[in-house]
Amino acid sequence: MKRVAIVTGAASGIGRAVAEALSREGHELVVADRDGEQGSAVAEQIGGLFVEVDLVERASCRRLVDTAVEAYGGVDILVNNAGFQHVSPLDEFPEDTWDDMIGVMLTAPFLLTRYVWPHMRERGWGRVVNMASIHGLVASANKIGYISAKHGLLGLTRTAALEGGEHGITVNAICPAYVRTPLVENQIAAQAEAHQIDESEVVEKILLESAAVKRLIEPEEIAGLVVYLCSELAASVTGAEWKIDGGWTAR
Repeated sequence: MKRVAIVTGAASGIGRAVAEALSREGHELVVADRDGEQGSAVAEQIGGLFVEVDLVERASCRRLVDTAVEAYGGVDILVNNAGFQHVSPLDEFPEDTWDDMIGVMLTAPFLLTRYVWPHMRERGWGRVVNMASIHGLVASANKIGYISAKHGLLGLTRTAALEGGEHGITVNAICPAYVRTPLVENQIAAQAEAHQIDESEVVEKILLESAAVKRLIEPEEIAGLVVYLCSELAASVTGAEWKIDGGWTAR
């Protein structure tokens, strides 16, 4: 059955792979991103609707959902994928960066879920997938904003799942390790320069030191799980944290 799906951060990386995969399933896609040029290109490619958003702004979150409802009559699927990284010690972590990270990765998912909730309840069916991280389950030094937001996102996931069950709404989180995205590839290049080693060594010895599978995860692998969680087969799957981490957290 054709559904209406919003995917945030869909101009590249995981979000793009998710939008493409859901489109192949026959759903109507709303591609949401700050990158107007790339976001528009993705939407055109899959026959979806592009909405340029700044998820730090509450009014922008509201406008995103209103635009989707105006175009398609409602929202059935919400994938809260947008995010970003910042690395620095706690006592040097910029306050405005903290505000932005919490805004994009925790407040925006709450607001968007709240705004789509009435439409899902009315239809008696809904799927919310929150893109968390293994750093929603464990911590690493110098990533306090990112890790705080992702831990909070898991709390949001569990609580919304409890409230949505009786209305046919499921809410789940995906917790990947390092995925081959432009953001991660930039981190690899920076680490290689800082440590004066090859990028391949950065992947194996720094990023994936604790992983059993010594390779980056491909965005399409994450997208495949999103498709399952948004399907009828996953109607009883809710409130869960799905790890795709190559064994990173198995120790």
